[in-house]
Amino acid sequence: MEGRLESISDGTCVRIAIFHDYFGAIGGGEKVVVTMAKVLDADIITTDTDAIRKIDPTVRVISLGKTLKYPGLKQISATLKFYFCDFSKDYDFFIFSGNWAHYAAHRHHPNMWYCHTPVRVFYDLYEPFTKRLHRLIRPFFQVWVWVHRSVDIHSIQSVDHILANSKNVQQRISCYFHHDSEVLYPPVNNSTYKFQGYGNFWLSVNRLYPEKRIELQINSFRKMTNENLIIVGGYARGDHAQEYVRKIYRDLSPNVMIAGEVTEEELVDYYAQCKGLICTATDEDFGLTPLEAMASGKPVVAVNGGGFQETVTPDTGILVPADEGHIIQAIKCISKNPEKYHDACIARAREFDTEKFSRQLRNLVKRYQDSTSVHFC
Repeated sequence: MEGRLESISDGTCVRIAIFHDYFGAIGGGEKVVVTMAKVLDADIITTDTDAIRKIDPTVRVISLGKTLKYPGLKQISATLKFYFCDFSKDYDFFIFSGNWAHYAAHRHHPNMWYCHTPVRVFYDLYEPFTKRLHRLIRPFFQVWVWVHRSVDIHSIQSVDHILANSKNVQQRISCYFHHDSEVLYPPVNNSTYKFQGYGNFWLSVNRLYPEKRIELQINSFRKMTNENLIIVGGYARGDHAQEYVRKIYRDLSPNVMIAGEVTEEELVDYYAQCKGLICTATDEDFGLTPLEAMASGKPVVAVNGGGFQETVTPDTGILVPADEGHIIQAIKCISKNPEKYHDACIARAREFDTEKFSRQLRNLVKRYQDSTSVHFC
């Protein structure tokens, strides 16, 4: 169960491990980790493995044990599992992905962290998240963040190299960690996606978390009775989303359906048949779903901020302010003639193809190998 690279100097194998927080819900970060593991023939070391088989059952996975499924305790238990694990003698190069995996960095070198974002509730989303909490819970959360934020910053000092998944995240890394990073955009496997026409529904694909602003989508479609919306995505137990999910289920509009988590095959079919994709996340880190939609020939309506600004162009969709009026206007505009976006969407998605990502990732790992020059088997 060892990822292998071959050393130019003596032909020995270089073994790679990828640490990832947990696979509790399927998101862009989880898909990227699986892609990296396949590109580098690497092992994945994680905690919860519930969702990984839905992405790709062929990847090699080592579990450090399950996390505690309570907000706060889940993150602490993941932190401790990574901090105390030791695979330093089993592999030659280490990659960290997510918010908690880099706590293993202090004893695993050489390494790099593929940062999808600094923990947002520690930094840019701290204030709005704190305001949403019950007044009795708020002091405990503030203490937890105060302690964990300082430990988080300290842990980064053990990371040898940082990759950001977008220019947006690169700016956050510079702002909060005062650390340089290189941008490596996540990949979309264009060969996976297909076009089957423009159906009678719009699609939303995201974790059901408050920062995704699902309620903005639901309220917009509530006012468009002639349009339908299907929301694909779930949430992981022990995260902060449970009460939020209950609320959006209570407030569903008749023309909105939440499909929950689906298989990759089912997701590909949703993309193939939808009219377009809607994205409303707050300052999205990067956002892989617009590219997945584009790979299916579908236009995108996204809020004008974050990583969406790095993928959505005028000929592939519309960027709008985060309010119902502008979203409704954009949905109606595209719905009149979604076909005109098809060719540009396909071309745009190809700019982020897995083949390009694989080549860039291999080159970066080669360069980051401080003591050994390597080439891939």
